[in-house]
Amino acid sequence: MSPSPAGPPPSDGLLSATRRNLRELAHGLSHASHPPTPLFAGSPRRWLRLLPYAAVVALAAVFVPVTIQVLADDYAVPGGLAGALGVGQAAPLLMLAHRPLQAWWIVFTADVLGALVLLGRGPEEPGTIWPWTPPAVVAYLFVLLALALRESRRTVIGVWLVTGTAGLLLYLVAPGRSGGTGVLLFVLGGVVLVIGAAVRERGEAQRRLVEQETISEAERAQRTLLEERTRIARELHDVVAHHMSVITVQADSAPYRVGGLSDEARAEFASIAAGARESLTEMRRLLSVLRSDGTRGELAPQPGLDRVQQLVEATVRAGLPAELSLAADVAEAVERGGVPQTVDLSAYRIVQEALANVVRHAPGARTRVSVTAREGHLTVLVVNGRPEKPGSSLETSGTGHGLVGMRERVRLTGGTLDTGPLPDGGFRVAARLPLPPPQPPRHP
Repeated sequence: MSPSPAGPPPSDGLLSATRRNLRELAHGLSHASHPPTPLFAGSPRRWLRLLPYAAVVALAAVFVPVTIQVLADDYAVPGGLAGALGVGQAAPLLMLAHRPLQAWWIVFTADVLGALVLLGRGPEEPGTIWPWTPPAVVAYLFVLLALALRESRRTVIGVWLVTGTAGLLLYLVAPGRSGGTGVLLFVLGGVVLVIGAAVRERGEAQRRLVEQETISEAERAQRTLLEERTRIARELHDVVAHHMSVITVQADSAPYRVGGLSDEARAEFASIAAGARESLTEMRRLLSVLRSDGTRGELAPQPGLDRVQQLVEATVRAGLPAELSLAADVAEAVERGGVPQTVDLSAYRIVQEALANVVRHAPGARTRVSVTAREGHLTVLVVNGRPEKPGSSLETSGTGHGLVGMRERVRLTGGTLDTGPLPDGGFRVAARLPLPPPQPPRHP
């Protein structure tokens, strides 16, 4: 039996992990992790979108002349060479708004070249520091801050390590001339990168939170819409089931009420009664599913316009000054059954929800409820004034779910709904529900 092959030595695993991490760092340093769009590009405020551009222009306008002057005066660099180095070290600040990684490559290269140029200029001038000049250190920190706000963590770590490596190599080249700015830039750069990354991650967390809140609000609105539709379906079932029961009874009793019917007519009435009973069975099965929450309140008779007066009186007792104007023809139509039950129930629910909104959002406001029938339509109008005491609203912000339920009920009947605030600070709800054409009187 041959011995099983031994696994790779631990050193090979460590080397492969190191090579993989180095490849990832190199990829992060050569590929930006975001599109070339500036900060606040999606902000609705114009001044906020222009702020990054104004900031980088101000930085470049300050650091380009300062860097050139420091190189020429303090380090005795010739004017042309000082100008080239100053532009290379400070002009890329203009790119920080949209391409900070590319700007870092230019600034980093120019800073290293500047350190080598200063090294070749001979002995160090009194009062000067090396390898990084003071303007170069400050400008470099702004570059690191822009990187931390835009780039990924892998890119930020790679930039920090490259910065420290460059400072270490320059120190090894001329340890006697190093003024400690290599270590200073490495430490300050790490602090700036950590702060920038923390700010960026906090902003991303807030953005994700806003997105989640938006999704949750949309889900709540959709759930409310589905619940309202389910409730309407229950009420619609009750209305249709009543009429189907009447059809069944009439079809079953027709052969006994009407004499002289032929066998074909009796069979036709029997077929109608059987079809109605089958439809009732299916609808009761559907109702059992819709009412699977175990509530029993839905089994009560559904309200209508005949109970609007009681609804308004209950609202008045709750402290809301409300008055009702119910046209005589509407009351008469309700009594004789001239208003379809879906319209009757929808009108009641609209008044109920409108009064509830007034109680919640405008307590003490004078409210007028008007129900009229004209030109084949039932018009329900609920208008309230401004609250009795401004700022006394029981709910500071509404979800709009009540208006969703109103629209669903109006859509069910084929009517229209108009809602909105009034110039005096009140609110208006107007529903127009269609009525069937009047039937001609039937003579015995």
